[in-house]
Amino acid sequence: MTMIHPLSSVHTDACIADGVEIGPFVTVAADVEIGEGTRILSNAVVMDGARIGRNCTIFPGAVVGAIPQDLKFKGEYTLAEVGDNTILRECVTINRGTVARGRTTVGNNCLLMAYCHVAHDCCVGNNVIMSNATQLAGEVVVDDFAIIGGGTLVHQFCHIGSHVMIQGGALINKDIPPYCLAAREPISFTGINIVGLRRRNFTNEQIAEIQETYRLLYMEGRNITEALEYMEKQSEASLLRDEIMTFVRGSKRGVIRCGS
Repeated sequence: MTMIHPLSSVHTDACIADGVEIGPFVTVAADVEIGEGTRILSNAVVMDGARIGRNCTIFPGAVVGAIPQDLKFKGEYTLAEVGDNTILRECVTINRGTVARGRTTVGNNCLLMAYCHVAHDCCVGNNVIMSNATQLAGEVVVDDFAIIGGGTLVHQFCHIGSHVMIQGGALINKDIPPYCLAAREPISFTGINIVGLRRRNFTNEQIAEIQETYRLLYMEGRNITEALEYMEKQSEASLLRDEIMTFVRGSKRGVIRCGS
């Protein structure tokens, strides 16, 4: 049964599924869809273009679907999408997309802690954790199972790979390949995320293969281009090796370097 508090403001055109709970002083605009079992707590704002999945929890002060903080935005029709089972803590903001991509997306089973910001046209994958006050600039991509430490600032257009762990307070202006630990200042490769990989049931053989791939990429004194050429010739093709190489080759901003 849907429960809408009498002190909330929910537009009659909003599409509210069964079992949704909307608390007091919540504002829900007309062009909104909210999935079954989602809870929207007091003083949250869900604006036009928001699409929220099932069994989410949106905490007080969060705003989903505000227009982009981008002067190029001219009022085009865009969306802000949140997947199933995702938690948005206090004062999280997720802006709509622009003509660049048309939508901002946050996937399933994510946790965005208090004061996180997801700017226009970002694409955040599934099972991502963004710790308090993490700030994503426009058109950032965060792949599945990434964990970003609190107070991290991510430059526009950066790509953060899957299964990475990033230290709190990081300033990210380069792409971070999958499976990495990223730390220090400037942000650098400091190893692979062994603890996270074991928690997600990667085998010892898979972890060793990832370690060897990064040893060839970073530890043999070659630049990135030379390292990729060497790996192509000297190491056996595999899903993990090729995933890392494809990420590095496709990087538009360049990948982080190895810390000393």
